[in-house]
Amino acid sequence: MNNPAAYALFAWQSGWVFALRSMQLGTDPAGASAALAEMVAEKQKAFTDGAFAAGRAVMQGARSDVVAAAALRPARRRVAANMRALHKG
Repeated sequence: MNNPAAYALFAWQSGWVFALRSMQLGTDPAGASAALAEMVAEKQKAFTDGAFAAGRAVMQGARSDVVAAAALRPARRRVAANMRALHKG
């Protein structure tokens, strides 16, 4: 992911998902605890998957941009999936 536009898209999608999720939580705060727990778990999993992927890339002697791409790939996939789910309703 050495493309600056890909980083910009990821940043935009992340912000948009956060805004939409915040609005959903604001409309139903009583029922939000299960959704919040799921959101926290998916972030932790994406972070852990990214950390392991970056570690593998480092051990293989990859360049720093390849390591960064490996670290961000799980989070990018999760954010893109959240965008698709939020747009479907």
